[in-house]
Amino acid sequence: MAAPIRGMAGSISIGDTTSFQKKTRSKLVSIPGTRPSVQNGQLLVSSGYNSLEEDRYDSYSRMLLKYFLAEGVVCGHELFLASARDHPDQIMQELPSPIVDDNALASSVRFGHYYDVSKIMEPELRQAAKCHSFYQLQETPVTTGSSPLPSPYHALLKSIQTVIRKEGFDGSTPQSKVRNVLRLGLHSLGSVLWGDDVCCKDNPAHCHALTTFLYILRGLLRTSLSVAMVTVPSHLIQNRAVMGRIIRLSDTAIALESFKGSEKETNPLYKDYHGLLHVRQLPRLNCLSCEVPDTKDLAFKLKRKQGGMLISTGLGWVSSRRAKTAAAQRSHKELTTS
Repeated sequence: MAAPIRGMAGSISIGDTTSFQKKTRSKLVSIPGTRPSVQNGQLLVSSGYNSLEEDRYDSYSRMLLKYFLAEGVVCGHELFLASARDHPDQIMQELPSPIVDDNALASSVRFGHYYDVSKIMEPELRQAAKCHSFYQLQETPVTTGSSPLPSPYHALLKSIQTVIRKEGFDGSTPQSKVRNVLRLGLHSLGSVLWGDDVCCKDNPAHCHALTTFLYILRGLLRTSLSVAMVTVPSHLIQNRAVMGRIIRLSDTAIALESFKGSEKETNPLYKDYHGLLHVRQLPRLNCLSCEVPDTKDLAFKLKRKQGGMLISTGLGWVSSRRAKTAAAQRSHKELTTS
């Protein structure tokens, strides 16, 4: 979910002058750590992972969430981290360390940064970032009245709304300070720790709770300079209709399938990869359609570099890539024998 851009349209003068004026191009908002889309001018932020929200056992999705937050720290963005399992302070202390690139030209061209997950971020750098936290286990239950949302979701939305308004991220009102972006990291929504039973039953009593939450959150993001990464334990949600609504309420939705502990781990087809990346939803922000890739059969891998483990740009088209390789080998063989 991306932050919106608000432009100023040409004004209409009143008086002796003509009421028609030439409409000038809107000036794009310039915020550190952001970049306007070349397609529609939509303000974009980097996830912190230059090649790439829930894998089957939470390990990779948690890592992506840390990348997202670490990118916010490096770019000087404000953070909002919500969790119902691990304390937000603990997650912040595990943020990966940014890699310093000596190549200034490459750093200026590349959008985003690289991180070494074998090292944690320096405390001085992490503490310089302003972070708002919401830990469900320490929150006082609130009265929701006729609200369809469980108390934890209701309290979380109220906390997010308060931060957006008090910190000046509300795009509908003038901001008194330099504009910045608020990054929201919401971890493992839909789990029982959030008071939701969508992961426990085929016909949950709160079947609309998570989708209602996401619908309201979407409205808050559309009217503020805010962007959110939400992780969901999708493998536990048995009701596919609920999962479909969750995906449609997201601007971008991906699912990470780890090979660990599955038959695919020993499959020769996937020997160079650690899991599959399923693209469930592509963003259609400020446009009627989106660019659709040739294939959505993607894979990812962890690559060791400089003695540490790094997420590499090892996203590949597994099926088509191997098919093209085999075709090239057959073509070469035919040329050499003819």
